[in-house]
Amino acid sequence: MSGVSKAHDKIAGNLFGLLLNQIRSTGCSVYTPDMKVRVEAADVFYYPDMKVTCDARDDRNPDEHFIRYPRLIVEVLSPTTQGFDRGEKFANYRLIETLQEYVLISQERMTVECFCLNAEGRWVPYTYRPGEEVHLASVDFRCPIADIYEKVPGLNS
Repeated sequence: MSGVSKAHDKIAGNLFGLLLNQIRSTGCSVYTPDMKVRVEAADVFYYPDMKVTCDARDDRNPDEHFIRYPRLIVEVLSPTTQGFDRGEKFANYRLIETLQEYVLISQERMTVECFCLNAEGRWVPYTYRPGEEVHLASVDFRCPIADIYEKVPGLNS
């Protein structure tokens, strides 16, 4: 999404740096908003704020401008897009066989919502608030929520 707010950009940048440092040696790759995600079953492409793939099939064709097998997708919510991010987009993302976790990050308050696919195939929500440690189970990532909101005016501690 072009033309994002400073808060949106700072949150996404903070999480990207934190994720990159923690998953660098795992065989997974983290991508910025410029890389598309292809949802084959819905015949659509999206540009999520961040996505992580750990699937070698995404590395096989370096000329493609998208990934097909994300394990984790992250969206920083904007007032104008949050309904779509929670609704139709999440419904389409759930069609991706490799997706294990969908994360929504508020830019208006320190809140991170994680939807994790459990063993029974159900999406279970977890919400993190100020003072808590965020755990993204799909890539075994942990950090204090304050690190995601570092230097975001009005939202950092």
